[in-house]
Amino acid sequence: MNTDISKLTEIDGFIGACLVDSDSGLMLASESGNGNLDLETAGAANMEVVRAKNAAMKALGLDDHIEDVLISLGTQYHLIRPLASNPEVFVYVALDRAKSNLGMARLAVKNVESAIKL
Repeated sequence: MNTDISKLTEIDGFIGACLVDSDSGLMLASESGNGNLDLETAGAANMEVVRAKNAAMKALGLDDHIEDVLISLGTQYHLIRPLASNPEVFVYVALDRAKSNLGMARLAVKNVESAIKL
């Protein structure tokens, strides 16, 4: 088993990240950065985002999966990426929008996600 998400701290503008079980909302791993972010609350709240998107896809009859979800706030980016190997678990990352490169951040999250083994 590998739940190491520490490489996410290397992303420019990193605020915090966690690995979340979307069935329970519980964190499996977390990394704090320079922000004051309650990762337990963020993980549980973003579980609802993943559930809502899956329900919307089902209602629309889409036979597809979530690659990632981007939430753009005024000062932050929030990325949610379900594991390809286990879509019931997702990586959540918060970034300072002024200090991060969204394309590079998405690539870094994808690389970390692909290394996680449950």
